[in-house]
Amino acid sequence: MKQFYGMSQKGILRDAVKGLVNPQLIILMSNSKQFKAHVEELQKLYPKVPSIGCIGMSYDTMVVEEGVGITAFSEGVDVAVNLLEEVSLMPVKYIKRLEDDVAQIKASSDNTVCIDLCAGNDACVLTTMYSVLGKRNISLVGGTGDGGQVSVNGKIYEDAVAYALVKNRAGKVKVYKENMYRPLAGYRLIASKTDKSKYYIGELNGRPAKQVYQEILHINEEDITTQTFKNPFGKMNGKDVCIISIKEVQGSGLACFRQVNDSDVLTLLELKDYKQIVAETIEAIRRDFPRISAVFSINCLFRYLLFSQNNNMSEYLREMSVLGCHSGLIGYGEHYNNQFVNQSMTCVVFE
Repeated sequence: MKQFYGMSQKGILRDAVKGLVNPQLIILMSNSKQFKAHVEELQKLYPKVPSIGCIGMSYDTMVVEEGVGITAFSEGVDVAVNLLEEVSLMPVKYIKRLEDDVAQIKASSDNTVCIDLCAGNDACVLTTMYSVLGKRNISLVGGTGDGGQVSVNGKIYEDAVAYALVKNRAGKVKVYKENMYRPLAGYRLIASKTDKSKYYIGELNGRPAKQVYQEILHINEEDITTQTFKNPFGKMNGKDVCIISIKEVQGSGLACFRQVNDSDVLTLLELKDYKQIVAETIEAIRRDFPRISAVFSINCLFRYLLFSQNNNMSEYLREMSVLGCHSGLIGYGEHYNNQFVNQSMTCVVFE
């Protein structure tokens, strides 16, 4: 299979698709002002090509912040695109669509991946989708776009998740998750007075969550939302850690980018040597794939901000490009199989 990436920093879609011939799947990553126009224009240019899209920055060896990016797959792939609706209430109502699509392309665990673009309620969406995908050990990778909208085949939907099942007829596929954090020793924080619908933590160990976070890290209130780049919360899941980023201060509590429940046991995380972590990820992929056709990844917005703050984003993208054709989306939450994670990178590699 082959992967195409095209972009326009000015948001000119025809420039972004220049050189795109016979695509079998198109992934559109646009900006909030032009999303509707880009969705409609793409459908006119490629009316018979399956497509999904969202609002978000894209990249290959550079980031497109306000323009438009296009990733497309061709040659040797079978594709089915669709959506689940009413994700804030009952996405399971539409699960037969995914069941039918899995059967249609004869998806299997070694050569098929589900790429999803979500408008919200990620944890519920992933649980629902993985009730089908998990039975066949089909991997999922994806993320949350901006603006609460996604597109499928030229139409825009709210309160939905768009997905593309991609079967690689030329070889295997595998998904990866990269975590750059480790637990800080000595902290066991029990959450209470939470609001699941708002991803809100009121108290930690019976005290105001904002105050606890400030005292541990010796920071002022105005520094909390930038300190989370270096010290997010974590929730242990066996040997794995689920990263929970702080979105904003709300009164004496903290609103996060991921749901926290009463009695959840959290820890604080600290940033490891992320350059070394990236090198280890690249090494693992090259060890698993002597021959790579494409890599599609989702990087968290907070990773982008951290790398940019340290003037490392361009270096990071150059390093990933050694794998071959690499492109992706900067998301507001990353998906890895049935996990909704923050401040991570997830990707799928095609042989």
